[in-house]
Amino acid sequence: MPLQTFRYAVSGGANALLGYIVFYVSFKYVFAERIFNLGFYALKGHVAALLASFVVTFPVGFFMAKYVVFSDSKMKWYVQMFRYFMVCTFNLALNYLLLKILVEKVQIYPTIAQVITLAVVILISYLAQRNFSFKAATQEEITD
Repeated sequence: MPLQTFRYAVSGGANALLGYIVFYVSFKYVFAERIFNLGFYALKGHVAALLASFVVTFPVGFFMAKYVVFSDSKMKWYVQMFRYFMVCTFNLALNYLLLKILVEKVQIYPTIAQVITLAVVILISYLAQRNFSFKAATQEEITD
């Protein structure tokens, strides 16, 4: 196994575990498995927990990807962060869609459904981060 893949597996796995813990604690205790009313919009408990998880794991994941996994990338940090944000936003939308389908249509309990969606999202995330967010920069992207 290449070192970069191993590092991604470990740091991505740790971040996914952190995200799952935040999801579980948020869903069970913060939102108490109920609808969370924002005043202008109401979120189901599992959706609110997903957003809470995203808020925590986005910065942690970016720093681990930048400094541990893809540290050889010479691309400017703000370009990396923007690309990372785009991939994470796509992953969040995919996670949301899969979670809604599994919880609301297939009737799988939300914490179990989140484990299933994580497996799909992690694979897509690795490919996107390696080939887009932290790809080797061109000389034009390195210089200002």
